[in-house]
Amino acid sequence: MSHQAGQATDRLAATLDAHGPVVLPALLLCDYGHLAREVERLEAAGAKALHLDVMDGRFVPQLTYGPVVVEAVRRAAKVPIETHLMIEEPEASVETYAKLGSDIITVHIEALDDPRATLETIAALGSRAHLAISPNTPVETLEPWLGSCDGVLVMGVEPGYGGQKFIPSALDKLAWLAAARSRLNASFRLGLDGGIASDTIGPVAAAGAELIVAGSAVMRASDYGRAIADLEALARVAASIVPPGDLSFRA
Repeated sequence: MSHQAGQATDRLAATLDAHGPVVLPALLLCDYGHLAREVERLEAAGAKALHLDVMDGRFVPQLTYGPVVVEAVRRAAKVPIETHLMIEEPEASVETYAKLGSDIITVHIEALDDPRATLETIAALGSRAHLAISPNTPVETLEPWLGSCDGVLVMGVEPGYGGQKFIPSALDKLAWLAAARSRLNASFRLGLDGGIASDTIGPVAAAGAELIVAGSAVMRASDYGRAIADLEALARVAASIVPPGDLSFRA
């Protein structure tokens, strides 16, 4: 991780600690014909970090982009980027994405033969190492690795496609992880990806999510700044009035 990128990641952590949840726009639906301009617009709109979905057509049905697009976003972006690897055998690719400047590399527990080794490799390469978990995977599967990761990304939809309806069981996963973090005296960040809209972001934040990935709720909006600000306001109100892990605040 470069010095500039490291500072940006530290600023993101400070924002989370001081102000609560942040929205990470997912670039899957952006205008790739004007990619650098899209990055500039999102940063000007207040995005504290950006989320990139790498899909291989094997781990998930959809095929998106790979190193070339991640490298282009890294050149254009001043904020941290999270590279979400929805791919088979992610351990073979983490070095590539780390060297391209991914501040956070997120790998799926379902795709890993040796989670600890992959997480340690990502950390050794200078990126933050996050684990993702799909809706049908029991959250307890993550417990042996919670001390080895910097964050956990809970999928609120089946990985692979945008625009899906939020799966409420993601709230139970977030609550369990928030409780486990306290019980283990751990410091990993909690994220949620999928199904985020004005009616779901409050419950997600109340359940403990800090890094909240939003696709169409931001990228289909006419005003990126208003969309991000409105979503973050809802998240921060929910996080402040309901302790993480309390599921009484639901959609």
